[in-house]
Amino acid sequence: MTETVLVTGGTGFVAGWCVAGLLDRGYAVRTTVRDRSKESAVREAVGGRDGLSFAVADLTRHEDWDAAVAGCDYVLHVASPLGGDGRGTDETLVAPARDGAVRVLHAAVRAGVKRVVMTSSTAASTPAATRGEADETVWTDPADRSLTPYRRSKLVAERAAWDFMAAQGGDTTLTTILPVAIFGPVLASGNASSVEIIGRLLAGRPPLLPRFGFTIVDVRDLADLHIRAMTAPEAAGERFIAGGDFMWLADIARTLREHLGDRATKVPTRGVPDGLVRALARFVPELRTLTPLLGRQLTFSSAKAQRVLGFTPRPATTTIVDCAESLPAPQPALQHR
Repeated sequence: MTETVLVTGGTGFVAGWCVAGLLDRGYAVRTTVRDRSKESAVREAVGGRDGLSFAVADLTRHEDWDAAVAGCDYVLHVASPLGGDGRGTDETLVAPARDGAVRVLHAAVRAGVKRVVMTSSTAASTPAATRGEADETVWTDPADRSLTPYRRSKLVAERAAWDFMAAQGGDTTLTTILPVAIFGPVLASGNASSVEIIGRLLAGRPPLLPRFGFTIVDVRDLADLHIRAMTAPEAAGERFIAGGDFMWLADIARTLREHLGDRATKVPTRGVPDGLVRALARFVPELRTLTPLLGRQLTFSSAKAQRVLGFTPRPATTTIVDCAESLPAPQPALQHR
């Protein structure tokens, strides 16, 4: 009998690749949208594959989650409020992420789902150190004053999920996946906030390169890890970091210039002093959310995922190039006569 998987947030960057990967493996997939009008876009994004159905559900509301989960064998809880642009607040991000995760878990336990795989973030496993390597044994300090509302929302939601499962999980098991910075090819426009970094670089923004660095994971590898964790017996009750290579923003820019030819002529080449970045961050929300990363060369180890689940991250340069090539070419400026 074909097993059914619920994927929350089907319009999202990661969820779309999870849906596609599950369909390719022969699962029946039900994915949630907040509006029926989004169904056709999701179908188009995953190539019109058979076996896909939809449920309308909202993380901020109790209604419809029991119906969404009914009859499902597994749940990939990928959806979460977005706030990487720095404009989110504790009110708009933390409570919705926490309460939404618990709503999904409640419904999954009531439906007798075998396992929930929840997308968390390495924002929930970041030590105070600015150098070195972190793994899944680390939990971010909630009292860290540098935490942005988005990073705090990921920490609070994962903690709430583990607390709920310890108290009420029953036979349903939980696994959490903690991705680093997510890049890779987009399936649909407008659903990948992290990818905007690549799009802005191709457009020449910012004109100077801050000293930011990221451990990178390819969205295709991340989706594959979710699916591996869904059925592996040894994944029950575990956290897994999904990460690959570390790259400075200057390295990403250099990769784009080396591989994208004429499309990368606007990619910046020069750096900017850290002090100027901190000053500008007071006025630029996108910089504010990244300022804690300034000059930090902290990496995240996926050794556990590689050892336990056979996770094999592809090279970050491949991810960056494939990401850029999937983006629409910028439109030339209008010429005025």
